[in-house]
Amino acid sequence: MISTELAARLRDAGLVWRPADGDRFRIDAPELSADVFTVSTMTIQAHEFPTGTILGFNGTTEWALDSVAIEEALWLPREDQLRELLRSTFRGLSRTEEGYEVEVELLDGTRTFAAADAAEAYGAALLALVELST
Repeated sequence: MISTELAARLRDAGLVWRPADGDRFRIDAPELSADVFTVSTMTIQAHEFPTGTILGFNGTTEWALDSVAIEEALWLPREDQLRELLRSTFRGLSRTEEGYEVEVELLDGTRTFAAADAAEAYGAALLALVELST
């Protein structure tokens, strides 16, 4: 799972989240900062309204939270989602002594992003792509 810091940087750079089953997220509230939630039709569903997306809690959670606006949630994309978002820019993933390197082809040439975790390396590459796109 990518770090909260990287997820926030991706969101702030303009990465758009369209919630789907299996997506993980945190809620931007100090008392919930350590909790990770998973979108699931059994417990947490994404409801689309003209005013925006609401994440509805279906009463199976241990505490009273009916819903939260998507703007109050921070998506924590999985490794496969990050790789898919890189699309045709992705060139390869390799293991190193320190962790992983992701190689991508961006407008400014081939770049490599290293991290101890593969998802974090994918996330850093995606951040560079999103920042170049805006």
